[in-house]
Amino acid sequence: MNVIAVNGSPRKKWNTATLLQNALDGAESVGAQTEMIHLYDLQYRGCISCFACKRKGGALGRCAMRDDLTDVLEKIIHCDVLLLGTPIYFANITGEMLSFLERLLFSAMTYNTGHPSTFQGKLSSGFIYTMNVPEDAMEKLGYNVLFDRYKALLERLGGPSEFIASNDTYQFNDYSKYEASMFSEEHKARVKSEQFPIDCRKAFEMGARLAGK
Repeated sequence: MNVIAVNGSPRKKWNTATLLQNALDGAESVGAQTEMIHLYDLQYRGCISCFACKRKGGALGRCAMRDDLTDVLEKIIHCDVLLLGTPIYFANITGEMLSFLERLLFSAMTYNTGHPSTFQGKLSSGFIYTMNVPEDAMEKLGYNVLFDRYKALLERLGGPSEFIASNDTYQFNDYSKYEASMFSEEHKARVKSEQFPIDCRKAFEMGARLAGK
């Protein structure tokens, strides 16, 4: 069992990366081989609409662009479980994560009636979202619509997909150094000490569950 985690956050040791590592630890607990990839370490672009991935007689289902993402996509196509993580910026995933998903998912999509995907394998996936807003605000803002959309797109890779959200996250080491008076550092610290460990456990369980299927 081969599990790859893709970190769509610019931070390598903060909330998103920590949750992803817990998910990988869960996968390893059931015997999986794991790897973490940090998108912000790579030089690449999103889809350029060349349509080479859909050309008859060509590399159907494969992105034809050549950059730092090329080998990553090839690894993912042949893995068993894909774990994704991103903070929410402006009510959406990060630009790096979106560009990555364009390259991964559009190349596997067809315009044929009745056959929406050319992906030949069965890739299970889990998506971890981190955000500053609390859970009730997330629901009011309709974020679950966003999460459900990516879940449906990832299911085109042939396997089940699930997601978890970590809310009200701790953003700074010292809130007094930033223009952030709308937040209570005491409240944020309490969420970090009480809720974030629960979120880490959920991530661990998701990794073990997906890798154990």
